[in-house]
Amino acid sequence: MENTVSLHHNIVYSRSNQKIKSTEHYFPEHALGIMLSGESHYFTNEGTFVMKEGAICLMRRNQLFKKQKNLGPNGEPIALISIFLDQKNLHQYAIENNISKQSAYKGKPMVDLTENIFLKGFFESLLPYLDNPKILNAKIAKLKIWEAIELLLQTSDNFRNFLFDFQEPHKIDLEAYMNHNYKYNIPISSFAKLSGRSLSTFKRDFRAIFETTPEKWLKKQRLEQAYFLIKQKNKRPSEIYLEVGFESLSHFSYAFKKQFGGTPTDLKKK
Repeated sequence: MENTVSLHHNIVYSRSNQKIKSTEHYFPEHALGIMLSGESHYFTNEGTFVMKEGAICLMRRNQLFKKQKNLGPNGEPIALISIFLDQKNLHQYAIENNISKQSAYKGKPMVDLTENIFLKGFFESLLPYLDNPKILNAKIAKLKIWEAIELLLQTSDNFRNFLFDFQEPHKIDLEAYMNHNYKYNIPISSFAKLSGRSLSTFKRDFRAIFETTPEKWLKKQRLEQAYFLIKQKNKRPSEIYLEVGFESLSHFSYAFKKQFGGTPTDLKKK
């Protein structure tokens, strides 16, 4: 079981002694993290990004990805520190440092910064707070967040565009977006935001395109993909239920039987 300790609102330490298999994530804020031990695999539509012990990664906000955490090669626990560079702090930093409005960021959503010795030293400075989280008060936390921003800006001018592009997702082709991302098990409200719509507009546009509700369409798409993977690709139900967007094997089996009249295991036997 994963144990998450919030050192402060934007600074989080998490640790687990067990493998954590493929959970969906959507970060509304940028995240800068270091893998203290174990490893994490991030699966996105752009490919797979792997963080091993000592790896440092900057993740772009408003990205969808699935994650699998594994113990280290000798059974070391999964442990990492994450810092969320939220829009409020970034706006304030931009104002106080006269940073102008930036154009839309077009680069990679995940940037490997493992070789940056200054960021490594920065994360080492956070280690004493793991045993004394109350010492990390609001004033110190803000200083640490701003220190992280400053170090990123000194690393490359590209991070100015990465961090200070404050544009929200614009209204995009909803049919193409949903067909590309239906396997991600995130709230409908998150799909709405990422498609550049309010929740009410998203539901209205969705019904106009797909002639049903988002909830019904998502379940149908996921089950049909699961049927294909089991029947045509000879996959086991336990291998694919998370991949197609279900939270548990039991929920997947129940929904599958209701849709197709038999369990996934029955189909696998045919």
